[in-house]
Order: sequence, then C-alpha cells, then structure tokens
Amino acid sequence: MPASRSVVIGVDSSTQSTKAAAVDADTGALLAVGRAPHTVTGTAGARESDPEEWWTALVTAVRSAVRDADVPAASVTGIAVAGQQHGLVTLGAGGRPLRPALLWNDTRSAPQAAALAARLGGPEAWAARTGSVPVASMTAAKWQWLREHEPERADAATGVRLPHDHLTERLSGTAVTDPGDASGTCWYGTATGAYDREVLDLLGLDPALLPALAPTGATRAGTLAPAAAEALGLPRTVAVAAGTGDNMAAAVGLGLGGAGLLDHPVVSLGTSGTVFAATRVRPAAPGLAGFAATDGAGTYLPLGCTLNCTLAVDRFAALLGLDREDAVPGGGDGGGVVVLPYLDGERTPDLPHAAGLVTGLRHDTDPRAVLGAAYEGAAFTVLRALGELLAACGLDPAAPDVRDRPLRLIGGGARGRFWTDTVRRLSGRPLVVPAAGELVALGAAALAAGAATGSDPVALATAWGTGAGEVLPALPRDEETWDRIAGVLTAATPTLLS
Repeated sequence: MPASRSVVIGVDSSTQSTKAAAVDADTGALLAVGRAPHTVTGTAGARESDPEEWWTALVTAVRSAVRDADVPAASVTGIAVAGQQHGLVTLGAGGRPLRPALLWNDTRSAPQAAALAARLGGPEAWAARTGSVPVASMTAAKWQWLREHEPERADAATGVRLPHDHLTERLSGTAVTDPGDASGTCWYGTATGAYDREVLDLLGLDPALLPALAPTGATRAGTLAPAAAEALGLPRTVAVAAGTGDNMAAAVGLGLGGAGLLDHPVVSLGTSGTVFAATRVRPAAPGLAGFAATDGAGTYLPLGCTLNCTLAVDRFAALLGLDREDAVPGGGDGGGVVVLPYLDGERTPDLPHAAGLVTGLRHDTDPRAVLGAAYEGAAFTVLRALGELLAACGLDPAAPDVRDRPLRLIGGGARGRFWTDTVRRLSGRPLVVPAAGELVALGAAALAAGAATGSDPVALATAWGTGAGEVLPALPRDEETWDRIAGVLTAATPTLLS
C-alpha cells in the first residue's frame, strides 16, 4: 500500500479482550486485526479488571495490527477507542488507577442502585432526565458502592472515568468523553446534553473529577501524546478521536444514526445480549437504557441488555459435556425443557440476584435438549427486551410494518448456526447477518477517520458497506416455545427476586 494512503485504527476494548483493526480510510477495507486478552477476576457478583492491563493490551493489539497490515507507521492518521460501557475507573496521582475497575457486569452495587432509583422522584423521573434508571450495571451505582465500601479510595480519587475515557486519555493526554458512553453513567442528562448537577450532588461526585464532554465520538481530542506515540510506534501527528462505548460504535459500523438508517433494530449476541435501534425519539422507559448516540445529531440509541448470552450458553454446554452446536430445540413434544440461564443475575429483566433455573426435566430428557433450551432462554430474554425497546420508540412490535422489518444480527453468536436458527424461530423475523466480523472496531475506525478528516463517521461507514450481509428469510414464529418460557418466567419471578 502506498505511504500516501491513509490508515486508521479502531480499537474495541471489550470485557474479555482488546481488538485493534487497521482499516483503509478510503475504502473501509479491513487490513489486519491485532488481539490481546484481558483478565477478569471476582466471585459472588464481583467482576473487576486492571485498567493497566487494558493499556498493555491496546499497545500489543495496535502494534500487531500495524505490523500485520504491512503498512508504514507514517500512513496511520487516526485512532479511536470503543470501550465496554459502564465500568468505573478511579484515578489517583499521576492519572493511574487507584484500584481495579468495577466492570459493567459487577452486580455488587444492586442495593445501591435500588436506593438511588428510589430518589429524585423514582424510576420514571430518572428515565426522563438521564434516559436510564440506576441498576447494578450503571456507573452511578458503582460509584455509590465505592463510596460506601471503600470511602478512602473514593475520597482519594482525582479522576473518574469510563473504560474508553481512560484509554483515550492515555492516548492523547486529554480527559474527554462523548455523549453516547456518558449516557450510560446515569449522571449525564440525555434531556440536556450535560452532566446532571443534581445527580452529581446526590452521589457526592465533584464534576471536576469527570472528563469534558465532546460534541461527538469523532471529535478530535488531540494527537498522540509523546509516551503513547513511543509505546505504539506511531507518529505524534496521529489524530485521537474522543471515542465512545462499544454499542454506540457498533451502531456507527452499521451505518445507524445521523442520516443513516433509523428505527432499524439490532440484536447483538455476545458475552451479554443487547438490542438497540437508532431513533429520533428520546425514550424514557424505566426498563431500558435510553442512551444517546455518539453522532451528536439528535439521535438516540435506546438499548436493552441481558447479562447472560453466549457465555451462559457455553457454560451449559460445558456442564453437559457437549459442543455448543450439539443442541436441539428444548421444546420436544410440547412438555419441554425451559432454561432461564441467569447465571450472573440479570439486567433486563432487572433480577440482579437471580440464579439459573432449569425446569421440565424427565428421565428421558436428552442433554442436547437442555442445551437447546439454554439457547432458547437466552434468545427469549433478548427478544423480549426488543419488544420493550420498539414500544419505547413509539412502534407497535406486532404491527406488520414493524414485525416484518429484518433484524440485524451481530456479535459472536451471529456466527453460530443454532443461535441464528433460534433467533429466527422465536422472532419470526428475517435476519441480516453483516459480513463484517468486527463491527465495534470498524465503527471506532470510522470515528478515527472522522477525527482525522472532519468527515461524518456514519456516512463513512455506510460508504464502506460494513453493515451489508447475508439475508436469512423469516421462519414461522414458534409461539408454543415463546409462551412456555414466558409462563415459567412469570411464575418464577417472585423466587428470582428473593
């Protein structure tokens, strides 16, 4: 590739690993992907990671991507980070972490979340002002947990960051965040586009500890700081974008938001399951996260998130001694096995203390049917959240024009045959499975290109065609299995809440 061609780096810093995509800024061609793992520790609801390991992984992944792309370092013009949402990074002297980060799936802060949700007028008022109600996943609940359980660390904090904020600051030397990821904290007002001072007062959080708010995730935060440039082996002239959260970056990679597709539902099957859609309607539904998009164009990204998706199903496969693709539908003759795979509690529905539930077992139950039921339970939970999300966007999920819209299926599960079959069967919808496998990193790359050139990242991703893929026609909706799982969830909820 000639040195005059521009290459941008999109970083996906997720729960389990960092992936860095080297992308041709003109064509969107994925040149190489570098990878490095993260370590997650904790038991009994605790989930933590060392942010220093994220930085080391970012350096390793970026260097690998540039090397494998076989491009000169001088051709790299921009970099952006898309990070796992909601994690709490507390900084001390020198801008280094005071303790391991509390991750989005750390459920120890459930009591603090419930107490916060009861304040300031209750859940509906929270949804109206911040877009979301505090649950254990949200950063505000984690900060409150830290104040109550480790007050000396909360008092010593000189900075409070989200994961992507922290990495962007390490890259550029600038403390900055974007509207999208900020909207997952519960201390950013989606109604005002600013930090909510009343919420910050409630949390005892000095706004001076927070990063500045950039207008968009593609806003240029600066260029590489000297130490970062040296660590990455890249020129100091590389533009650093403000970056965003992983879900917002995936939306950019799909061409959603801005002048792109709106009200186009997406189902992401990863460690967690998420559903989201880009819309001009600012949702205020207590059961959903009413995020802002990262484009700064009056677009919102309402999202439902389940904690237990591919990782929970893989755990069932391991317990049963099966390969994940050995599953068969759990419904059988209609008696059927039902699995609610809430191995880490659950977020949507809000059941932070729930454990997994298996019912309908008999002497002749095929273990493959139990695994199939785990798939069904996870897919049901995600699709149930989708119905709530569409309603919050002012759409009737049962209306033909809404029901027949294809779902875009992304994430690791979108590559699994039984996952796609289960989503088709329980949704009754056609699916579009994008060919691009690194949508979060590609969305971040579009943000990096936006920071380097001033271009609209959503328009860039649309021109790159990263959201295009195979179309799978609809299957008849499996009402019997849906109703069976729904009945078990309704009956079991009082127990799961205890």
